[in-house]
Amino acid sequence: MEAMPKTTVENSICSGPAHQVGRGGAVQTAGLAEFGERINRIGFNFAVFDAAGELVVLCEGDTFKSDAETLKKAAVKAMKRDAGLHRLGTKRQILATGLKAGDEVVAAALIDMGQGDESDGKGAGRKKKASCERDLPADILGEMLIMLAEKFAAESRAERETEMVGTELAQVYEELVLLYKLGANMKVTEADGDFLQMACDSLTDIVSVEGIAILLERSVDGEEKLVLAAGSGIIDADEYTTIMVRNRLIEQIEAGKEALLDSEVDSPFKYRWPENIRSILAVPLFGKEKAGVGSEPAGRDRPPVIGQMVAINRLDKPDFDSTDVKLFNSVANGCAVFIENGRLFSDLKELFIGSLKALTSSIDAKDPYTRGHSERVAFISRWIAERLSEQGQLDAEQIPRIYLAGLLHDIGKVGVEEVVLRKKGKLNDAEFEQIKKHPAIGAGILSGIKQMSDIVPGVLSHHERVDGKGYPNGISGERIPLIARIIGLADSFDAMTSKRTYRDAMSAADALVEIEKCLGSQFDEQIGRIFLSGDVHRLWDVIQDGSVRVYGAGSFSEYGAEAVGVLVR
Repeated sequence: MEAMPKTTVENSICSGPAHQVGRGGAVQTAGLAEFGERINRIGFNFAVFDAAGELVVLCEGDTFKSDAETLKKAAVKAMKRDAGLHRLGTKRQILATGLKAGDEVVAAALIDMGQGDESDGKGAGRKKKASCERDLPADILGEMLIMLAEKFAAESRAERETEMVGTELAQVYEELVLLYKLGANMKVTEADGDFLQMACDSLTDIVSVEGIAILLERSVDGEEKLVLAAGSGIIDADEYTTIMVRNRLIEQIEAGKEALLDSEVDSPFKYRWPENIRSILAVPLFGKEKAGVGSEPAGRDRPPVIGQMVAINRLDKPDFDSTDVKLFNSVANGCAVFIENGRLFSDLKELFIGSLKALTSSIDAKDPYTRGHSERVAFISRWIAERLSEQGQLDAEQIPRIYLAGLLHDIGKVGVEEVVLRKKGKLNDAEFEQIKKHPAIGAGILSGIKQMSDIVPGVLSHHERVDGKGYPNGISGERIPLIARIIGLADSFDAMTSKRTYRDAMSAADALVEIEKCLGSQFDEQIGRIFLSGDVHRLWDVIQDGSVRVYGAGSFSEYGAEAVGVLVR
């Protein structure tokens, strides 16, 4: 039986210093070794040398041994010559061809046909075989070698294309993750600066640039200017440069372009730029089509430009390309939507708070002696809530809700007869029973607004006492919701320090003494102590100079348009 050929694989064909391919290198090496085994079966030897002249594959049969140094010299010659088949060696007994990956020769494959019969007395001669395989024409072996080189080149090309597709898919995945991240963080309560900075930082994670900035149109001292809103890396954002970029961006948009894209890689710069700029990409942030937005009139087919995103000097490739333009435009569009939503939300919040204040003012107007009472109670309630939050007794997100509950705590007085509210002197029992109904009336009004369900307990129970002697339900202690205990204290402090038809106003000092006396009976002791230990005199000064009207109500994203509509109706 014929002995199986001996195959030696020294190392991977693709691990040499001259050329690196992908994971397919080991697969190709195995394919070369398999080819070598086939050559061995017909009585010849096969070898592969890499570009550095290192032997990477050697397949020797039992017919003869090849001289490694001779093969190496032949391989070096083959790699230096043009592509194709070469016949080398002292007796032209070696067939060789270069193996290419792309345009680069990365190795040489050789078939050693030997130097003659063993009978000639030379140890290098191959044994005679009864088969005609020994006399296989060199041109057929050459064709086999050329086919091997073509197969190697095709596989190398496939590896590169697979790697490119993988890289592109990874890039697309990162871009999708970025766009998803923008969408997930697009909350109207998020500050513009935080969102835009997150967009810049996320972009620089996947696009290597020297600097990136987002600039927005802002009114500064009555003049429209481009203001830096967010940025990353190194970029010159002085007024002259930003206006220059903006004007050139508008010019490109008017010419039908999606972006301003300029460099001197393939052609000279379209524009003259500062020396530090080698390549630049700028995309617009478009606003809504309405008057007063943006500092230039809207084109017939596009909304006004309210800002721009600018990046300079691509670092990992010579220039920005169309893929970058699409990504930057997608991010800029997301940023523009966020800014516009923020503006709409701000308008809605102002409408909401304005409507509430108008409503509570109309209630206070029924009794001239309580004018401004609701706003002051809201302000004091918030002040107490902030002290509780500082001491870890209350989540900060509850503070705006407590303010809102304080503003609406007396809304139920719309159901109380005006003659009772305006009565001079002490109320009789029947009149007091009417007054005692206003917390339940107010809670009933607000319970029809699902967004305000969390402030209803504050409105319903703000006249309850911790000793159980309050109204409307006579509950006591911690059964009274925290929000109601806070508003109850704020309501009493303002009532004591306000003039009524039946008595004069107390001083702040006297009101504090009265509150301390009523801790544990009318007022929650812990809340009362925190109130008394605070800077009440500063609080009193703010109340006296009327600053409560400009004391912001905070974030009301959880209420929204429906709540405004219900209350206004």
